[in-house]
Amino acid sequence: MASSNSGRRVVNDNIHGDILLTDNEWKVVNTATFQRLRSLKQLGMGHLVYPNATHTRFAHSLGVFHIMSRVLDRIEDERLDDERDDLRMAALLHDIGHYPYSHLMERVDWVKLTEEEVEGGGSKSISSAVDEYPDHETLGRHIIVEQDDIREALGGKDRAEKIGALFSRLKAADQQLSKLIHSSLDMDRMDYLLRDTRAAGVPFGEIDINYLLNNIRVSPGGMLGVDAKALAAAEHFLFARAFMHRSVYYHKTTFGFEEACRQLLRRVRDDGNLSDILPPNGSRVLEICGGADFHTFIDNFVDRIVFEAVKSEDLIVQLLAKSIIERRPPSLLVEVSGITDRTDNYTPAKIFKQKCRENLSQLAVKYGVELGQFLLCGPKPITFEKRGSLLTKKDAQELEPEESEELIMVFARGEEEPQSIVDFEGSVIKTLSNQVFTIQRLYFVDHGMEPSDYQALKQDALSWAQPPN
Repeated sequence: MASSNSGRRVVNDNIHGDILLTDNEWKVVNTATFQRLRSLKQLGMGHLVYPNATHTRFAHSLGVFHIMSRVLDRIEDERLDDERDDLRMAALLHDIGHYPYSHLMERVDWVKLTEEEVEGGGSKSISSAVDEYPDHETLGRHIIVEQDDIREALGGKDRAEKIGALFSRLKAADQQLSKLIHSSLDMDRMDYLLRDTRAAGVPFGEIDINYLLNNIRVSPGGMLGVDAKALAAAEHFLFARAFMHRSVYYHKTTFGFEEACRQLLRRVRDDGNLSDILPPNGSRVLEICGGADFHTFIDNFVDRIVFEAVKSEDLIVQLLAKSIIERRPPSLLVEVSGITDRTDNYTPAKIFKQKCRENLSQLAVKYGVELGQFLLCGPKPITFEKRGSLLTKKDAQELEPEESEELIMVFARGEEEPQSIVDFEGSVIKTLSNQVFTIQRLYFVDHGMEPSDYQALKQDALSWAQPPN
């Protein structure tokens, strides 16, 4: 995997070429805790659609580390001198807390079953769980403190806590430094766009990373940004991110499999006969990740749950599991999508979702199927930058913590401090930042329905997506 180069370890990567690590960084990489990332696929269930998309969070973490190293070598700022080693390490460890199949398992508390969508109200998990699964950054901080091998490789608890604060944007960390890892122009996205597009065999994520990195600057006030001459490359970066979501991350088949897995995990956790194979709460997750069984908390952890679920007496659990194991994706009955103003409360996608809520129960009765065989779901809306003067108060309140500083800053010619790309004259993003691409889908998990009945069911569902006469 590595050779020595002037006292540094060299790892050859198919995206970035040679990646150089210090002896201490190499020691961290060689811990069992970090090596676990080899068993977490970067694209989750994307390999079920894109056969070569089996790359891991291990390779991605090394890629993010390499990009961070390039940025730090580029920026000559004495304010960074005492932070460079910690920033490199934070980039290396930013994904250390990911769950098996990453967000599929991490967000089980927030999964809404179809019955809950139709009957109204929040999910059982949201309404009852006070001990929900921690997010992967919280889990990452826990892991690097509690797992002996990586804590010792980092030099002790104090440094481990400092590194964790950096990669999870805690107030204890310098927020501008944290933005190197988490922002629209961050190292994480730069790597996964390039790595994912190569693995999937699509062109949409091929960004001009060299030009972007060569034009990064730090202002006297400590703000990170790119020179105006790199504006087109920055805009391309944002377009690439949007197109990769639309074509790869939200691919109808991939998303169908992932929604089936999300629904399955939620049902398994709620099933008293199966709950012992999935952590019942966040405390148990923390216990696993701080203990000797942590090495088993990999993609295979979820795979075993899916195989066990095939034996369930619950028809829906059984059908969802078989769909994944036999690679029979849920059938997409209807997709309603389009670009609208982000303030529009009556988009076609929202109207279709409401009609599904009103009519799915009757449709299930009409065709003699279970309501849970329908998967009513939609991915997170695809947006460009939404900060600056176009961000409403409501938008600001609804931003996830990791999105609160997600903007690309641009240095206008002759200016010492940068401004948001959504406020930058001549930027295409300024025009598009108030637009959003939404998708609402209705899937059906079949188990032997007659083709004529399936076509009739599909036509009934399609009628809900038609505009009124």
